[in-house]
Order: sequence, then C-alpha cells, then structure tokens
Amino acid sequence: MTSNSSIGYIKGRGAQINPADPFAKDTIRSADLDPEDIAEGNFTKTQYQEVHPKTIVNHVKSPDVGMNYSINAYQGCEHGCVYCYARNTHPYWGFSAGVDFESKIMVKKNAPDLLHKFLSNRSWKGEPIVMSGNTDCYQPAEAKFRLTRSLLKVFQEFQHPVGIITKNSLIQRDLDILVELGRKRLIHVIISITTLDESLRRQMEPRTASVKQRLQTIAHLAKEGIPVGVMVAPIIPGINNHEVMEIIRISSLMGASKAGYTVVRLNGEVDAIFSDWIQKSYPDKAKRSLSQISECHGGNRSDSRFGKRMKGEGVFAKSIADQFKLAKKLYMSDVEWPALDSSYYLQHINPQLKLF
Repeated sequence: MTSNSSIGYIKGRGAQINPADPFAKDTIRSADLDPEDIAEGNFTKTQYQEVHPKTIVNHVKSPDVGMNYSINAYQGCEHGCVYCYARNTHPYWGFSAGVDFESKIMVKKNAPDLLHKFLSNRSWKGEPIVMSGNTDCYQPAEAKFRLTRSLLKVFQEFQHPVGIITKNSLIQRDLDILVELGRKRLIHVIISITTLDESLRRQMEPRTASVKQRLQTIAHLAKEGIPVGVMVAPIIPGINNHEVMEIIRISSLMGASKAGYTVVRLNGEVDAIFSDWIQKSYPDKAKRSLSQISECHGGNRSDSRFGKRMKGEGVFAKSIADQFKLAKKLYMSDVEWPALDSSYYLQHINPQLKLF
C-alpha cells in the first residue's frame, strides 16, 4: 500500500481527482490537479455556500433503497467516502463529483421551515421520512449549522416518524430529542459501518467517525432505548468483504437489532474516482478488486438495474449474501425491530381523530 504522504496525495480527502463536470459545455475541471495546490493544502479547506431550495422532502422512486421519502439538508459531504453514489449529484450544482464534492458543501438553511410547511399539510399521511437519503445529515457541517437538530425539533413538534442513516457519532449530541421520539416509536437509527479496520477507514472515509466511535454510538443509542441497526455498506470485493460477519457480530453485541448491506457499484463519475483511489492506496489489490466488482454486476461496474444493482449477482455476490444471511441467523435472529408509528402525527394534524 502506498502512503498518504506520497507526492500528489491530498491528505484528508477521499477523492484524489476532480473529474470534469459532464454537464458543463466549457469546463476547467480536470482529473489533473495542480501539484502545487495539493502541496499547499488548497484542497483540504472546506467551503460552505448557503442555498435556499423551494422543497426539502424528496419522493424516492427507487425500489431498492428501503425508503419512500427523504430529506437532505446538505449537498456534498465532507466525509469524503470514495465510493459514495451521491457524488454524481454534485455536477448538477456546477461542481465536480471528485474533490469538489467533499470540499464545496451546499447548506440548505431554510430546510427546517420547508419541513414545517410540508408537515402542516393535512393531506400528508405521515409516512416515515429518512434523513440522509443522499448525503450524511451528521457530516462535519452539522456541528456548525445544526440543521439536522432543527429538523428533528420539527419532527418532534409534529410527532412525525423519522429515520436517520449516519456514520458520524455527532448524532449523540441530539439524544434529548431522539429519546423523546423513541418513547412514541417515532425514530429508527442506522449506523453505517464499512470496516473494523481503522487504517482502511481513514483511507476510504477520511473524515468520518472512527470505528470505535461508531460502535460506541450504537451502544449508547441502544442503552437509551432507541432502535438502532447497522448497515454494512458498501461491501467491496477484495477490500472488506471478509468483514461482514464480524461487523454484524460486534454490532449485535453493542445493541444493534437490525442489519442490512449493499455491494459497491461504481456509477457515473464514481468509477473514475474510486479506480484512481484504489490504484493509489492499494495498488496490489486494485486490479483484482475492480474485476470482482465488475463480476458482481454482470460485467459492468456501473450497474443501474433495479433489483440487482444493490446486492449484485453471480458467484461472488452470492457468497456475500450467504455470509450476511448466516450472520443475521447467528447474531440477530431473536431481536425485534419495532415499526414506526404514524398515529401520533395524524392525531396532531387532525385533532378530530382523537374522538375515535
């Protein structure tokens, strides 16, 4: 493995290139970043830009992701996960899916007001809304802007069910709200754990919470009675596929009562970003890993087929599925995952329902 101190390696970032914006007619973005800029640390400084969208609740049409509605208070994510599918949304804002995605963050300052307006609509049926359907709601920007906490307060006010997916221990800051939501079955939390190898975590997800912090977060949430699960995602052939059972075993010991997984897929600009990263970080594993990823997706690393793209297919994908199935049987077969309850919201928005 090469060292992060290697010439031309951007410390503290996952992506090491800035692929050209595919939507721009005239673009100066290039995969070839200026070595002097890298040496001077110009790509390690994060910039925030406030934006004011017209809507904040997104209808998720994909049948593969386990949610129908989501909220993303931030566009771009400083966590810097090299495999992140959300990178492909950044060019819509005029930025690259590479280093730009994790260093130029859009902050949706009016998100709480938009959610309040949305939940005030009496025709809404109270279906669970998930925070972090695209980018992590507890990424480093949250410590500064506190939009996720403000959104949770809105959910609390309306007594509306909400789900959270994160890989950041900052979620523990909001335990006061989460515990209240938990008492009425209004909250689910999923902690994403990709690896138990801290060295790999630092290389692949440079600004996320450490492995230890994530496991402690699971334990803390579970102790407070908040339903918490673990997402082993993504599983990357040749990199972390051997860790599936151990991640689920340890997460279960910490208090996780649900588990899920996905197999990595490299759609759009993510293919170039991930391929560049693995060749620089793990040159001895790169060729085989990329080949096995392709094998899991019918010979194409960029897999968009509903029903197959998240779990993959073929011999290698089946071995991953078998490991996951066995791990759940061994470590989570006797635990319960409570359903979220929309009745409190419906009574809140339509008080006359209390008469029945």
